[in-house]
Amino acid sequence: MSDCLFCNISQGNIPSDIVYEDDQVVVFKDIYPKADVHLLMISRQHIGSLNELDKSHDELICHMMRLLSKLAKDQGLDNGFRTIINTGPGGGQEVYHLHMHILGGDSLPGFA
Repeated sequence: MSDCLFCNISQGNIPSDIVYEDDQVVVFKDIYPKADVHLLMISRQHIGSLNELDKSHDELICHMMRLLSKLAKDQGLDNGFRTIINTGPGGGQEVYHLHMHILGGDSLPGFA
């Protein structure tokens, strides 16, 4: 999708501070961090949200979930981290491309 922000980032058309990438995902620092560490993991394949997942996405989702701990450890989050997937307007999703937030560090906000 040529008008999708995250598709353009994954294709290298928009610069970002990439911390990890492979053939299935790109991980970069959020430009508006909500914690000391705030990464976004995006799928290279355009999937609008969790609502669009089907069985054909099982390998991708498994890969993303297993990668979370490695990414957190690489960022020094040895004491834990938070993972958020916003889905739909009621869930706070702003960019309609599947992505996971990885947050951690001393300034990690609580839930209010």
